[in-house]
Amino acid sequence: MKISGKRALVTGGSSGIGFEIARQLLERGAWVVITGRRKQTLDHAVRALTASGEIVGVSADVTTPEGRDLSLRTALQALGGLDILVNNAGGVRAGTLQRLSEVEITRMIEVNLTGPILLTRAALPALERSGDAVIVNISSGIGLIGVPFYTPYAAAKAGIAHFGEALRREVAEEGIRVLTIYPTATETPMMATSGMNPVGGRDTPEAVARESIEAIIDGRLEVIRGGADRKEMVKLNRNDPIAIDDVLRPMKASMEEASRNHSAL
Repeated sequence: MKISGKRALVTGGSSGIGFEIARQLLERGAWVVITGRRKQTLDHAVRALTASGEIVGVSADVTTPEGRDLSLRTALQALGGLDILVNNAGGVRAGTLQRLSEVEITRMIEVNLTGPILLTRAALPALERSGDAVIVNISSGIGLIGVPFYTPYAAAKAGIAHFGEALRREVAEEGIRVLTIYPTATETPMMATSGMNPVGGRDTPEAVARESIEAIIDGRLEVIRGGADRKEMVKLNRNDPIAIDDVLRPMKASMEEASRNHSAL
């Protein structure tokens, strides 16, 4: 796909990976609308992105029908159509399953899975009219390798990945591709309260966005961040999951402590 001239809607685009994807799309000549729940943060992001290209911000919560309707309606009015949908908005609350409240669990499912599915459904007619469209779903490395203390989050992120896989096979003949991104721990506001760090440190939003844009251009199906070691772990988890259990078991106490205060909902 050639990015220049494409029309994009990026949810959760006011910070982190979404902000960087929006910025890099703009720099490549796309027209972009971003959404965000917090108006002050959104307004700051729009001001910061203005230097890169034509940008419109929508203060909306895409877990609600009203927020999805406003986001899509604003994008279609501002852009005249839609070629790229980036389902990036997300949230997390870590901890043992028994400690998590029903509200926290439900919220994670809504923001990471239900909201993106329903927004995508609403956007499909516009994406079909494009004839050369792509849906980008931001999953997580935890969607590939489930880790303790992130159980509902892992379920939602694995769910959005398989949603994308199934949808890709459903809409391929309509001129719509689906790309799934699996970031590792990335230095974003959502990670600010987490003590979890991968070996080698956290990834950067700029690097995640850069590979995501390259994957859009190249027509790839997925991006797995974390390098060769992470890809080997993913392969091992599929072929010998007990081996991953054995790796994680001695780390459980430290992981529980590191994740105890991780909350971004």
